[in-house]
Amino acid sequence: MVEAQTWTTRRMSNPRLDSTEQVLDIPPTPPGEHRNSFGSNGGGLSPTVVTALIIASWYLSNIGVLLLNKYLLSFYGYRYPIFLTMLHMLSCAAYSYASINFLEIVPLQHIHSKKQFLKILALSAIFCFSVVCGNTSLRYLPVSFNQAIGATTPFFTAIFAFVITCKKETAEVYLALLPVVFGIVVASNSEPLFHLFGFLVCVGSTAGRALKSVVQGILLTSEAEKLHSMNLLLYMAPLAALILLPFTLYIEGNVFALTVEKARGDPFILFLLLGNATVAYLVNLTNFLVTKHTSALTLQVLGNAKATVAAVVSVLIFRNPVTVMGMAGFGITIMGVVLYSEAKKRSKVTTH
Repeated sequence: MVEAQTWTTRRMSNPRLDSTEQVLDIPPTPPGEHRNSFGSNGGGLSPTVVTALIIASWYLSNIGVLLLNKYLLSFYGYRYPIFLTMLHMLSCAAYSYASINFLEIVPLQHIHSKKQFLKILALSAIFCFSVVCGNTSLRYLPVSFNQAIGATTPFFTAIFAFVITCKKETAEVYLALLPVVFGIVVASNSEPLFHLFGFLVCVGSTAGRALKSVVQGILLTSEAEKLHSMNLLLYMAPLAALILLPFTLYIEGNVFALTVEKARGDPFILFLLLGNATVAYLVNLTNFLVTKHTSALTLQVLGNAKATVAAVVSVLIFRNPVTVMGMAGFGITIMGVVLYSEAKKRSKVTTH
C-alpha cells in the first residue's frame, strides 16, 4: 500500500504505503492454518465476476490515493506530506489489526526474535523514506510525470540487486532497461511543469521502493522469518508512524493543531483526510486480494497498465499541460518496463 510543507500538495502516499507506490512486495503466506473465506467467492457471484470486481477495486484504490494526495497537497493547500504519510501509516496499522484479528483475512503471524524485529524496523525506515518522498513529489509534479518516473522502479531494482547482492541479470534484461531510462530522459526534457526538487524526491521515492524490495529479500529469507504481506504491514505501519512523528513535528511544526484549526473553518478536511487514509490501506488490501485471486504476475501487469491509466485520468481531472514528446517518453518507458518483465520471465525459465 504512499512530502511536507505548507497548505498545498500533490499525489501519492502509500504505504506503495508505496505506495505504491506503495505497494508492498512480500513473500507468500507460509503454510499453516486454513484461510478465512474473506474475499472468496460468495453471494452467488461467479469467480470471474469476483476477480473482475477485485481488479476494479485495485484500480480505484491505487489511482484514488494518487489523486487524493495530489488534490490535498497541491490544490487544497494541505502542505504537510510527512503528517499525511503518518496518517496513512496509522490507518494501515488500525485496519490491519482489525482485518487480521477480527476478520481473519490471513492467519496472524508473530515476531519471534529481536533480530527479526530489527529487520522489520529497517524495512520500515526505508518504507517511510519512499512513501514520504512519493507524497512530497506530488506537491511539485503532475501525477502523469510522477507515474512516469515511478515506472523506472525495475531499473533501480536491478542496480541495487547487483550492488548489494552481486546478482547479475542476462544481457537481454539489461538491454530492456535502456528504453526505461531513455523514456524518462525524453519525458523530463519535455515536461512543461518540471520541478527539480519534485523530480529528485520522486526519483528518491522510486529508488527507495526498489531498495526495500531488494533488502526485504535479503533480511526476511528464512522460513521462520518470512511474513505475509498483510502481517508485514501490520508490524511496519506503526513503526513507520513512530519514525515519522519527530520529523513531522520538527519540519512541519504543530501540524495537528493547524489541522484542527483548519477543520473548524472547513470540516470537509476531516472527511478528506479520513478518506485518504482509508484508501491508502485499501491499496495494500487489494494488492493482496489480486494476488490471491490471480497471481503475482497479474499484479505486475496491472501495475504497468495502472501508470498509464492514472496519468490519463489525472490529466483529465487536473488539466495539467502535456506535450507530444512527454507522452512519447512515457510510452517508451512503459514499453521498456514490459520488455523488462518479459526478459525476466525468459531468464527465469532458462535458469530453471
